[in-house]
Amino acid sequence: MLFELGLGERVAGVTRYCDYPPEALNRPRVGGYFDVNYEMLLSLEPDLVVLLAEHDDARTRLGELGLPTLAVNHSRVQGILDSVTAIANRCSVPEEGERLRLSLEERMGRVRKLYSPPPPVPPSPIRVLVAVGRLMDKGTGGEVFISGRDGFYDDLVNMAGAVNAYTQETLKFPAISEEGLVRLDPDVILEMVPDLTGDGDREALLHLWRQKTAVRAVREGRVHILGEDYTVVPGPRFVNLLEDMAQIINREGGSPASRPGSAFHEPRTVGGAEPRDPSREGNRE
Repeated sequence: MLFELGLGERVAGVTRYCDYPPEALNRPRVGGYFDVNYEMLLSLEPDLVVLLAEHDDARTRLGELGLPTLAVNHSRVQGILDSVTAIANRCSVPEEGERLRLSLEERMGRVRKLYSPPPPVPPSPIRVLVAVGRLMDKGTGGEVFISGRDGFYDDLVNMAGAVNAYTQETLKFPAISEEGLVRLDPDVILEMVPDLTGDGDREALLHLWRQKTAVRAVREGRVHILGEDYTVVPGPRFVNLLEDMAQIINREGGSPASRPGSAFHEPRTVGGAEPRDPSREGNRE
């Protein structure tokens, strides 16, 4: 966000997870998501520390050390947009904030125009399951962590003209068993794998999904692996993920905007699971 607002030269330090844009790799590291290296942070003498709303302990500690902080909430898309304005105003670049926010909102509006169904809403919207991690169990993939209703993935699915297959108001990222997947029976499955290293990794993940033949999205070859780094980063590049998800979801659902000749771009990195006979697959562990 800071680099996108033209503040890159003023970024004194970053976390170990900050690897975009490439310039961020050249900044001093001050720890991770919760393990802040306060000694390193203090040595940089920052005028402002930008952190997330859930970093209550860090914000309290930094206040005790006399360092100004700005907490932003990126758990939902609206929070990301609001933080564009908040950070830009706090850092005295309101024009850049207005430019970036307008650009994001225009791209969001384009997706809604292309893909969101006009009223009345269809009685059977596309039901999408977003997977964000898994517990391996004897090579079968084990439980899968999915997006609940409380998070920016849920926002993106809705903006793409679909609905979250998981409807319970519980955890942000609940773990679900294969039996639970069968009960949900989504139309489309999207798995976010930001550290995907190549076609081999993609194929291995698709193989795990193909074993779950009781799930309709698997039987019909509607499983997609999204391997870009921004797939798990709720920052300004969320709109890239929105565009990718919208085209995949609506291509599967037969939206006119997804047909050849659409003005919409091709997805960046997607991979569908073609329908296969599970009995012909080799046993990979």
